[in-house]
Amino acid sequence: MKGRQRTMTEVAIRPYDSADLEQCRALWAELVQHHRDLYADPCIGGQSLGLYFDRHLARVGSDRIWVATCVGRVLGFAALILNGEEAEVEPIVVALGERGKGIGRTLLKRLVEEASRLGVRYLSVRPVARNVQAISFFYRCGFRLLGRVELFMELPPSAHCTWKPGPELFGLSFEH
Repeated sequence: MKGRQRTMTEVAIRPYDSADLEQCRALWAELVQHHRDLYADPCIGGQSLGLYFDRHLARVGSDRIWVATCVGRVLGFAALILNGEEAEVEPIVVALGERGKGIGRTLLKRLVEEASRLGVRYLSVRPVARNVQAISFFYRCGFRLLGRVELFMELPPSAHCTWKPGPELFGLSFEH
């Protein structure tokens, strides 16, 4: 693959397999590190970053996770959490060096197809407020309905986490 750009025809989307565990843990660790960087908070995700994938796998089930692969390497994964006629994409992760190549969009397309097949009425995503890239990505992919807003209060206020001035919604100013 050296010296040339990978094409999406070389990337396969397939169901998760137990042999993908270590690569998915590594991708989960990348996701957690990204959140740590966004919030300048080294405490996010605990000490064993990738092991939280195991909890997610147990909660979601292996039959609701899809991986993007190329030549045996997992480039990304996405999961679909079902709740009646609603479902959530959580998470969608693409390896740092593979972002911007259409892999996330292809994974999301597969989850949208699966949700439609299952009769889901509302499909949601919940990117963290500071992840403007993710919010923009989902917006470009058709997530234009604002279904709910999740508000936080930090108890007690942390000295190591700095909140930034954030967006306004309905004339109210928020931090993120």
